[in-house]
Amino acid sequence: MQLVLRDVDQGPYLSKVLIQGQADETLSGEQLSQIKSKAILMSLKLADKFYNKYKMHLLEQAAHDVIGVVSLGLMELSNQNPQQAIRLLITADGVVKCFQKGWSMLSTVSKHKLVNGKSLYGDVDKFLLEQVSSPPDAEEWLGYEAYQDALLEHQRQQSIAALLAQFYAQSSYDPLDFLNLESVLAEAVLYRLLFDGAKVRQDLKKRIGKITLKEEWFTREHIELETQKALAELPAELAETISKDLGKNFAPALLRTLYFAKSYRELLLSDASPERLERFEHKEGLVGLLGWPLYIVL
Repeated sequence: MQLVLRDVDQGPYLSKVLIQGQADETLSGEQLSQIKSKAILMSLKLADKFYNKYKMHLLEQAAHDVIGVVSLGLMELSNQNPQQAIRLLITADGVVKCFQKGWSMLSTVSKHKLVNGKSLYGDVDKFLLEQVSSPPDAEEWLGYEAYQDALLEHQRQQSIAALLAQFYAQSSYDPLDFLNLESVLAEAVLYRLLFDGAKVRQDLKKRIGKITLKEEWFTREHIELETQKALAELPAELAETISKDLGKNFAPALLRTLYFAKSYRELLLSDASPERLERFEHKEGLVGLLGWPLYIVL
C-alpha cells in the first residue's frame, strides 16, 4: 500500500495528513513505515473477511476501503486537526482506532439503508462504503461528503420514527414506506389541532364532519404555534434537528391544507358521494396537500 498523494489539498484525509506530517517534519520516516505496516495488516484482515486476500485486485480494493474508512474516523477523532491526527496515528493502535471509529460511523448511518438488515459488509451499506473507499493518490475524495449526506438521511429517518412513536396511535415504522419528515409532522399537527391533541388514527376523513373548525385556527401564526407545541413534546435535541429540516413553506402549506379540510368537510356534510370526495382530493392535488392523510377509507 502506497500512502502518497499528488495534491495536498485533495484526496483521502489519511494521505493528506501523512504528507503534511512529512512536510513539517512532525512525522519521521520510521513512523510513516509503521503506519503503512498497520494499514497493510488491516487491509489483509478486511480482504480475508469480505473479499479474497489471495486475489490482488480484491486485496487492493480492501486497501482502498481501509484508506477511506480510516480517513473518515481520523477526521472525527482529530476534529480535522492535522497535528492532532498525527499524534493519534503514531500511537500503537491509532490506525485501528480510526478504522473502528469510521466503521462505526458508517454502520450507524447504514441502519435505514439495509433492506434485509445486512449487506456484503455486514452492518455497512455497500454503496456507501464504495463512496468512502479511495485509492491513496486519488485526485478527489468525496467520502466525507457521502457520509454527511447519509448522516442527514439517517437523522431524518430517526426523526420520523420518533414522530410516529410520539404522535401516532400505531407507530410501527418501515423505512420502505418512504415517509417524508415534513408530511409525518404535518399530519400530526393537523390531527392534533382538529381533535384536541389526540394521537393520529386513520379516521380523520370520517371524523372531520363531527367537529367545528374554529376561525382562529386559520392563520399562519396559529399553525406555527401548534407546530412548536408538538415539537415541545420531543427531546430538545431531536426537536432542534426536525426544526432545521423543515422548509420555510411548511406553515403556509399546512395552512392551505387546513382550508382544503374545511372545503372537504362542507362536501362531506352535503352528503357528497365517496367518488366526488375522491375527485375533489385529486383536483386539489392530493400529493401537494401537506399533512393530508393518504389512506383510503373503505
